[in-house]
Amino acid sequence: MSLGAHLIELRRRLVIAGIALVVGMIAAFFVTDPIIHLLNLPIEEIAARRNEKVEGTVLTALNFNTVTSGFDLRMRIAFAIGLLASAPVWLWQLWAFVMPGLTRKEIRYTWSFMGAAIPLFFGGCAVGFFIIPHVIELMSTFFPDSAANLLTYDTYYDFVFKFFIVLGCAFVLPVFLVALNVAGVMSGRAILRGWRVAVLVSAVFAALATPAADVTSMLLLMGIMIVLYFAAATVSLLFDRRRRKRDAHLLSADLPEPTA
Repeated sequence: MSLGAHLIELRRRLVIAGIALVVGMIAAFFVTDPIIHLLNLPIEEIAARRNEKVEGTVLTALNFNTVTSGFDLRMRIAFAIGLLASAPVWLWQLWAFVMPGLTRKEIRYTWSFMGAAIPLFFGGCAVGFFIIPHVIELMSTFFPDSAANLLTYDTYYDFVFKFFIVLGCAFVLPVFLVALNVAGVMSGRAILRGWRVAVLVSAVFAALATPAADVTSMLLLMGIMIVLYFAAATVSLLFDRRRRKRDAHLLSADLPEPTA
């Protein structure tokens, strides 16, 4: 294909992906109420606890400071849900555009990496869903009892959204380690030798992402990340072993037969 034909093909793929995103956003816009309710649960629990000390005074609430704030929050939630709901369509469009330029081996590896990365990402988001109420509650304990904690909607939503993204990406990191091994950048032994650093990083990350008083959540998150790291090291070692066997077989096939 010529460059112009490639650009026309790319435009067609982008238009289909954009239409899928818009349809997903429209459908998601009508289910934003339960999402907002879930986001509000930690704030309501904190407000109930703090308002017991000062009767009749609301000290903690989600604050909308402009006329269009409510609509803006729903649009942000609709975009995030629509992006996830339409992911099969726009991922396929991206894949269909790139696939003709890949070899059969590269296509097989790409499918394997995507099949592992997508469930791990959503698994990290699921873990974040159970952890973030404790994080918000812990942070609220640093406010004085007499102080009003009026959270702006955009700051609160960005904090929750980025928290999910960080945890999701943290769970996908082992897949990138395996990808580096397949690309020949890192060996399985090199990944395994860094286990001490991996354990330390997992412990620090889990300590920062979970409340200090909730040791169970910290150990759970730390344990999951360590298990994923050693799983990536094990898969890389298996790939290295298969690669050595293949190279040894090719080398023996190229050697000349001994003469009498």
